[in-house]
Amino acid sequence: MARAVSVSEKLAVGSVAVAVVVLALKAAAWWVTDSAALYADAAESVVNVVASSAALAAVRLAAEPADANHPYGHGKAEFLAAVLVGALIVAAAVTILYESYFAWREARLAQAAPLGLAVAGVATVLNGGWAAHLGRRARALRSPALAADATHLWSDVVTSLGAMAGLALAYGTGLPWLDPLAAALTAVNILWSGWRLLRGSIGGLMDEAAEPDLIARIRAIVSQEATGALEAHDLRTRRAGRYTFLEFHLVVPAAMTVADAHDICDRIEAALRAEDDGLRVTIHVEPEGKAKHVGVVVV
Repeated sequence: MARAVSVSEKLAVGSVAVAVVVLALKAAAWWVTDSAALYADAAESVVNVVASSAALAAVRLAAEPADANHPYGHGKAEFLAAVLVGALIVAAAVTILYESYFAWREARLAQAAPLGLAVAGVATVLNGGWAAHLGRRARALRSPALAADATHLWSDVVTSLGAMAGLALAYGTGLPWLDPLAAALTAVNILWSGWRLLRGSIGGLMDEAAEPDLIARIRAIVSQEATGALEAHDLRTRRAGRYTFLEFHLVVPAAMTVADAHDICDRIEAALRAEDDGLRVTIHVEPEGKAKHVGVVVV
């Protein structure tokens, strides 16, 4: 039986479709104007198509269930896709800087600027609308790949606005160097976006801990629900795609039965799942001789 297509996959398919349409519009705008700034805009949209395709592949792989070779699932595929997107963003910025330099040396003035600006404006509105929608859904689904795609699209919107402003100023003032200057400035913005994306994605691949606010909520829930236990310690978390893996040691009285200790664990796990259904919890039960504190549940 075929696996049902997830919401994340549908969003990723939508991103690919939007990226292709936006690329076609921006390529047309660059073609009619020969603007360095609009070239920069179109170059980043090429990256958008590749990035959206990578996000689609990663989301599909991450949706695969755990198996013998991947007992913790395939969630880290999304971090790999996000790293790829970040690297492509950096590559696009370098390409744009290269084109900007030669456009500045040639001091060429863009042609048919009003038409090019109109076409680029349509592409930017489409891109911005989809980026806003995708960003909201990515946060709700906790998808690193979709979040990376949304971040890149927002950087593309900023690039587009900067490119359009540069072209409009160059055309209006007759100063051709304003066009490549706008392209270079947007390239710097793209570089910053790519760096932030790479830093966050590599953190996920390196088993970075969950966000501090989530850890604080976990501590509070364990302390509240561990009635009957003596202590909880050595709490550790790591992220893998939309899931957060959590483990800790739970100290119980030496005379407590296995069944009673198991009931406490079940109660804690149920409360944690109610707080965050992306949590995957492992609890190691220990006798009271292993306690690190006395008379209080401490995470």
